[in-house]
Amino acid sequence: MLDGQPRTRAELIELSGLARSTVAGRMDALLGADLLQPGGQSRSTGGRPPTTFVFNPLARLVLAADFGVSHGRAALTDLHARVLHEEVAELDIADGPEATLGWLLEAADRLLASAGRERADLAGVGIGLPGPVEHETGRAVKPPIMPGWDGFPVGDWVRERIGAPVLVDNDVNLMALGEHSVVYPHVEHLVFVKISTGIGAGIISGRQLHRGAQGSAGDLGHVQSPRGGDVQCSCGNTGCLEAIAGARAIAHELDRTQLRGADASRFVREQLVRGDRQAVAAIRRAGRDIGEVLASCVNLLNPSVVVLGGALALSGDASLLVGVREVIYARSLPLATGELSVVPSQTGEHAGVIGAATMAVQQFLHPRSVDALLQQTAQQVSPAGAGRA
Repeated sequence: MLDGQPRTRAELIELSGLARSTVAGRMDALLGADLLQPGGQSRSTGGRPPTTFVFNPLARLVLAADFGVSHGRAALTDLHARVLHEEVAELDIADGPEATLGWLLEAADRLLASAGRERADLAGVGIGLPGPVEHETGRAVKPPIMPGWDGFPVGDWVRERIGAPVLVDNDVNLMALGEHSVVYPHVEHLVFVKISTGIGAGIISGRQLHRGAQGSAGDLGHVQSPRGGDVQCSCGNTGCLEAIAGARAIAHELDRTQLRGADASRFVREQLVRGDRQAVAAIRRAGRDIGEVLASCVNLLNPSVVVLGGALALSGDASLLVGVREVIYARSLPLATGELSVVPSQTGEHAGVIGAATMAVQQFLHPRSVDALLQQTAQQVSPAGAGRA
């Protein structure tokens, strides 16, 4: 039913292979929980046309959040992860978790009011953070650019205040999930690379997000670059890709000043829009540096698609993309690049919130979660069938 195709009871019985009584009971429970709704009538083959049923994506809503170094984007989506309402604000992630997440709670109430809904209508909350995250616990783990966040129980803190399940992940993981679900659902293997203040990768393998054992898979920015030398990185090591190809490194190269976070990304983008030759040369060189590391990833993972996103990749200048492509196709094995596409993100600035919503929806619609919801709904119905409490 999630494919949006209206189906009759008879079609569902045939597709599922289950007994008529089993399908009827399940459908009644799903209708009672508003997850299923009538979809009109099917074409008659003689007699009264049968009624069709469809999934109701507005049965519940999802709160999705994508935080960067100096911005927050909160969105309210339906159960297809389609953005219904959103709010964007300038924030400083260094202000700490309570201030940042406090804004999210306030934004949630404003977004729900715009939709005419309440917190009780939330199926879940998905949050993306610009640093390493232990997905199972919802805690940031020693994030280099997020002072005060290490070990903070983000998921528990928000859950206690909003009354809905909360999932937390690294922002680029969610960008990969969002891009894959909207643009490339048919692709088995995809790598999404965020290029901004930091550099990271989200890995889709077998159409599933790959997080690794502790959730640190895809930390591309802290792989040692061939051109990195002894350049100091914010993580404490030297020679990291991010230290020579991230926005701060490029901004420093262009004007020899130390710009923080989004200020560096904004500065580089402004120079590119102006057509500054030094900026174009610097971003092309950064693309080649990123391509050097990505070439190894292509050989190792053999993705069908490499997607470039983040502030620098979405600047409107093709130099970064050209630099990445130049090295990947030159350094990776011919078998790995024979059908490889290296492309800019199509979901753009919404990749993160779409991915955060997708993550929350996947948990909400997991069979165990649906069973629990139907059981709860049944308990709220009076024995006399007076309706939901």
